[in-house]
This record gives sequence, structure tokens and C-alpha cells, in this order.
Amino acid sequence: MALTREENDLLCRVGPGTPMGNLMREYWTPALLSSELTEPDGDPKRIKLLGEELIAFRDTNGQVGLIAQNCPHRGASLFFGRNEECGLRCVYHGWKFDVTGQCVDMPSEPAESNFKAKIKATAYPCRDRGGIIWAYMGPRSTPPPLPDIEPNMLPDGEWTVSAVMRECNYFQALEGDIDTSHASFLHWGAMQSKDARPGTFMYYRTQDRAPRYAIVDTDFGTMYGAYRPAEEDSDYWRIASYLFPFYVIIPTGLLGHQVLVRAWVPIDDEHTMFISMGKRVERAGRTRNGADGSAVRFSMPYAPTTTDWYGRFALEQNARNDYLIDRELQRSKASFTGIEGVHQQDQAVTESMGPIIDRTREHLGTSDSMIVRTRRRLMGIARDLQEHGTVPPGVDNPEVFGVRAGGILLPRGADWLKETEELRKAFVEHPELDPSIVG
Repeated sequence: MALTREENDLLCRVGPGTPMGNLMREYWTPALLSSELTEPDGDPKRIKLLGEELIAFRDTNGQVGLIAQNCPHRGASLFFGRNEECGLRCVYHGWKFDVTGQCVDMPSEPAESNFKAKIKATAYPCRDRGGIIWAYMGPRSTPPPLPDIEPNMLPDGEWTVSAVMRECNYFQALEGDIDTSHASFLHWGAMQSKDARPGTFMYYRTQDRAPRYAIVDTDFGTMYGAYRPAEEDSDYWRIASYLFPFYVIIPTGLLGHQVLVRAWVPIDDEHTMFISMGKRVERAGRTRNGADGSAVRFSMPYAPTTTDWYGRFALEQNARNDYLIDRELQRSKASFTGIEGVHQQDQAVTESMGPIIDRTREHLGTSDSMIVRTRRRLMGIARDLQEHGTVPPGVDNPEVFGVRAGGILLPRGADWLKETEELRKAFVEHPELDPSIVG
């Protein structure tokens, strides 16, 4: 079940012209948080996306531009440009470009010259929605619709977003989100069932740390149901989904209640921007301000932001300080890892694999079945696009992304797909559900 070297390259390489890079460019891509470009005519930002070095700016009218960093004239970086009067002006010779990449002023050329009309920099259309600035980097002159990702479509004041840089390939970061069995060890390994309230999801998880899997292909990607015994006549199910090309909905909350989607956006082959989009939830003692000023439910202290390609949303806990691991805490069994923070624990193990893991050397078990299925599904649609020009699933059907995930108790032997069909639909309220069962 291990991949060949060629398959691993297919899965991981996302630059221009690669099969996976071409696939991803068919979809809209979350490029940055809206909060990173707050002011019209504000400072330009270096943004690396799918291996391309770009400059982001918000113009005088509030429109967002995402333009190749090198000026088409002589290649100077537009990061040093002047963001003024509805365009970004290169400081080398004064050439100015609007958000479409069109050169609109060329003061170094004679006034009668029409040379500027012939010059257009590479630029990508952007949309600002739900705290995310989306970019379309694909081949269509008219972009497809934005995906119907529920937390990204909530009214202002009801959503929350956050971002974290991860120093590894996007897919090995993403794989942690579709691997439900690791949570019982990496995150809750020090917890025993006696420490959890009986009848809650946490109680069942700590009683049985080896779930069984049921996996299906879907029109949006793949979905698993991982189940383990609950009471004598019931099972506890964790139902979660992978959505093309790099989204995951994890099953941390109650199915039908949780509104949360996570994106693992490739910066390049060896760096990833994790973006979490969720419904704003207030929990006493467990909130803080996120990067956009909204409440988020976990603590991730950030390192100071820098202006280089990898200087956004880096964490204080990182490989260079061993993620501040506390060996005494680990030895005392108060913490399974000795690393504080669920996200930081995930980051430590996925970054420890190296920038791109060599999947030819893996030894996969039954708990990896969702990972195996998802790899094959994603590589399959990349090959279909490359070899046959087949439009990838969901590109022209944004409604397929309107799904939810989470945990649920079902009668033993129940048809999990049929029993959860309504609860897995996005944009549906279920006031009858009690989220306290999560524990």
C-alpha cells in the first residue's frame, strides 16, 4: 500500500505545470486572511502560493490585487512598490499596474507612447468573503463559482478564521486530519476513561482507542465513519470528510451542530498554510482573539511576523526549540507528549517527518485506510485532468462542498450513511441537539 516514488511526487508537487499544481489551479484557493490587507493603499504583502511568488495589495477602491512579484520591465520586486491611486507602482522606473495586472502608467516612456497598453503582469482575480481572500489561479477567463463552504458563507460576526504556517508538504499535514485514531494517543494519550464523564464521546474514545472504519467515495472527495462500542446496544461514530483539493472537516464536535472546515493550502512543496474557518462559538475560559480579532477556541502563541515568504503566522513553538517539549510533564504521565496544544502536537509530528515524507518506506495498517483511499482518489482526478482534460469534481458544482462532520451515537448495526444523511447537510439548523454529549 506504500506509494512509489513517482506517485509520491505526483501527490506532493504543486508548482506551475505539475499535474497536482494544475489540478489545484482549477479551484479557487484561499490566499490570505482579509485581516492581512485591512487598509486601502496599505503595505503590499509577499504571498507565496502553489510555488509562485506573488505580491498582494488592496487598492484605493478596496479591491485586492495578487500580482507576480517581478515587474515585467526589468524584474525588480513589486514588494517595494508604492500602493497608490488604484495601482501598484514599481519604484525602479515608475511603471504602475492595476489589480488585473494591466500597466496603467509608464512615466519612463515618451508621453505619446502606447507601450503601456501592451504590458500586462501576471495577476490573479481575487474575491473577499468570510474573512478569506480567495484567488483563482487557473486557466479560465471566467472563474468558476466559489465553493459553498459553510463557515465561509456565514454573516459577518458569526464566523471565525485563523491561520498557522506549517513547515512541511500540504498532504502530510492534511493526512493528520483524516487519521482519527491518532487523537487517542497524541492528544488524549494521558487521559483515562475514569477522567471523562460517562456517556460522552470522550468517555467512549478513551475506553476503546482502536476504531473500525467504513469509507466511501463522494462527489466532493472521500468520507469515513470510524466506530467503536458505546453502550451495549449502541456505537460511537466519528464521521469526517476530505474535500477536493485540500480541505478537511474533522469530527471534533457533534454531527449536525459543528460548523468547521480546515484548509491545508500549499505555499510550495515544503510549506503549508493551515486556515481554519468556523462558526463563532463562545466558551467560558477558552476563547482568545484570532488573527482577525474574532474568538477562537485554542491557544497558539505566534512568533513575530516578518515580511519574508514564510514569515506569516509562524508559531513560537517550532522545530528549532523542540516545540517547547516538557519532558518532566511527559514522564509524569500528565501529558502523553509533553507538548502543549493540540495543534502544536500535530505540527511537531508532521514536521518531524521531514519536508516531504518518503512514502515508499511506510508500513500502513487498517487505521490508515482513509489515508490510502484519499491519496488514490486525489491522484486519480489529477491524472484524469492531465490525460483526458476531465474537469475535477466540484469545480462547477460548488454545492457539493456543503457538508458537515462530527460525532454521533447510533444503534448498533445501523446504516450509518442513511441514519446521518440529514445531519451531514450544511446550512441546516438542529436546535434539538445537545452538544454537551461531546464531553
